[in-house]
Amino acid sequence: MELSKLQLFLSLLFLSTLIFSLCNVTFAYNYDDYRKDNPDVSEFRLINRRELTDCLDPNPYLSITTNVNSTLSNEAYVTVTVGGVLVPDSSDWIGMISPSNSSVDACPDSGANYLQTGDTASLPLLCHYPVKAQYLSNDPNYLSCSKQACVEQIGGICLQYACLGSVTFHVVNIRTDIEFVFFTGDFSVPCVLRRTNPIKFANPSAPLYGHVSSIDSTGTSMRLTWVSGDQTPQQVQYASGKSATSTVKTFTVADMCSASGIPSPAKDFGWHNPGYIHSAIMTGLLPSTTYSYKYGSSSVGWSNTLSFKTPPASGAANLTFIVYGDMGKAPLDQSVEHYIQPGSTSVASAITKDIDAHHIDSIFHIGDISYATGFLVEWEFFLKQIEPYASRVPYMAAIGNHERDYPGSGSFYSLTDSGGECGVPYGTYFQMPVSAMDKPWYSIEQGPIHFTVISTEHDFTSGSEQYNWINADLASVNRKTTPWVVFTGHRQMYSSSSDPDSSFAASIEPLLLKYKVDLALYGHVHNYERTCAVYQSQCLAMPTKDASGTDTYNNNNYAAPVQVVVGMAGFSLDTFPSTAPSWSLVRLSEFGFARVTASRSDLLFEFVNSGTSAVHDRFHIIKTY
Repeated sequence: MELSKLQLFLSLLFLSTLIFSLCNVTFAYNYDDYRKDNPDVSEFRLINRRELTDCLDPNPYLSITTNVNSTLSNEAYVTVTVGGVLVPDSSDWIGMISPSNSSVDACPDSGANYLQTGDTASLPLLCHYPVKAQYLSNDPNYLSCSKQACVEQIGGICLQYACLGSVTFHVVNIRTDIEFVFFTGDFSVPCVLRRTNPIKFANPSAPLYGHVSSIDSTGTSMRLTWVSGDQTPQQVQYASGKSATSTVKTFTVADMCSASGIPSPAKDFGWHNPGYIHSAIMTGLLPSTTYSYKYGSSSVGWSNTLSFKTPPASGAANLTFIVYGDMGKAPLDQSVEHYIQPGSTSVASAITKDIDAHHIDSIFHIGDISYATGFLVEWEFFLKQIEPYASRVPYMAAIGNHERDYPGSGSFYSLTDSGGECGVPYGTYFQMPVSAMDKPWYSIEQGPIHFTVISTEHDFTSGSEQYNWINADLASVNRKTTPWVVFTGHRQMYSSSSDPDSSFAASIEPLLLKYKVDLALYGHVHNYERTCAVYQSQCLAMPTKDASGTDTYNNNNYAAPVQVVVGMAGFSLDTFPSTAPSWSLVRLSEFGFARVTASRSDLLFEFVNSGTSAVHDRFHIIKTY
């Protein structure tokens, strides 16, 4: 009787395999055609455009389990094991879904709603986007069936062996419970085989991902921002006895943008509840001083005891800061995600080491922060990635196109680059000293430097509110207090590998020259490029070599700003053309960050390769005030 049952099972398995193959033929045309025309778009980014059904698979032996016995800690590595697999296939994969009760049914065929994913194929939609996914072939023993277990036996005699496979996921506390779903059919025609029970986090209200930032130029007050699942105000305890109570913000799906009638990823399948963002101001501090702190409450728990250093006050003699753009994040496992920035983890690790080695005072991240672009859960993974150093020195940010741009939302460029975020998550997580949420430009002074931080995603043309602010801010600089002026914005003014918007230079470059800006820093282009002292694409001055052979710009005879693109902190690198314009002096396509050390008479700029920590470009700007 048992043998005939097994024969029936094998017959059904053959039939289901045949039906599945026909489904592949039926649905694969549009998908494969799109992939051929768009090879740079990953398969996983299109998973929301696939039809999802339960597999026609009668295998009664299939199972999926995890190594989690009860609940998840704030950070964990979860091993997911599938068993009872009779025929392992390269199309088998595991998806991590959160919340676990999210719909994984096929959505109505409404392709126009999802053009923002880059996919124009007319296929049904997956209602909820997996946080991350892994092919089971990441287990080297899976396809070869090297790991087996008996799934059916009689009288101690095994009648059927089946294959096992395991993959491990890096998980951080995103508050909502998760489940792992066993799919087959790869990302083009996925269907569900099995799923785990929901797994909860031990403390969804835990205070997490704290980072500090400056609120003014005195170095005597600092903002601490963190995330929790609880909206009740919490505290930061600091400086051996002081405390400050948090103000609490959040945002909802109603705050996300959509073009007329077309839901954005942030408003639809990419939405994830952000919890509550707490922010507290620590006062009564001294500049250039290290303090211990912890944050949370007795009801939700406390963070570990950490330490931060205040920056030097405006007018102090010295400052060392790190600057970069376009970081994003990458998984700490073998997963694929909707958007991966492959250099981000190595750069974050290198910066963490550099904080101690070079006594870093602050960090400036000039746009394209997390690349969540409407997939809100990815902000949490980014905040976790930068926490080791953003919790220790001021983390100052500028907005980029992938945080702000969306049609009809007031952004200067009518692009869908933010995925419907429209600057709301950015402005909530990174509360800079701005006048209003959607006026994300500000200036701040640290040591001998005046920083002017602008938004290239808002109107900057002559007569605009931001233009007038830039003009007034640069005009207000007291060079006796801050002899250096550093101008920062996300989109570049000069690049030999990507054409800039000419209206930016036409509007703003005359102001840089008028007010003798020393250094202009940008991201957006994913490489490193340094110019001469340039104005209107002409070199007005060239650096000379000092005694050690280092390029030196003499601003005692000011000619024009030195402009540097520093967008090499994570996103896939851009290459350079074989020839370059005369204003382009140094071009590097490698991951890293810039470290700037300033005294009142010398500004040393160094590009640091994140893989080796070697300095691959170095220059000075000198002057006497």
